[in-house]
Amino acid sequence: MLVSRDVISDEAWAVLGPLFPAVKATGRPPVDRRTVVEATAWRFRTGAPWRDLPERFGNWNTIYKNFDRWSKAGVWARALEQVQALAHQRGDVDWIASIDSTIVRVHQHGATLPRDKGGTAELQEARR
Repeated sequence: MLVSRDVISDEAWAVLGPLFPAVKATGRPPVDRRTVVEATAWRFRTGAPWRDLPERFGNWNTIYKNFDRWSKAGVWARALEQVQALAHQRGDVDWIASIDSTIVRVHQHGATLPRDKGGTAELQEARR
């Protein structure tokens, strides 16, 4: 069976679905939670602006408003924590971090500027 990249599997949705707010009984007709999650995943995977969401996801502004409301309410953070905890329990997560040791050099014109060392630890705040 061919599965589209922007469709969340039924197995994944069985885990993710309950982590999102329930549909309210009053007000405007609700947007399908799964559609909002799939559209959000598509948007962040592609890096496209919200306005460029494909029409199959519905109105981009509605999707964005749901994403924004859930973000402010901490829904996305809780969902990530829950999924990570479940994956950790099953042994599916490798918590080893890879840290890049790339050196970033200052531009030649900034190399001779005076700097305040501020004791043993330099502060990385912008001067005013």
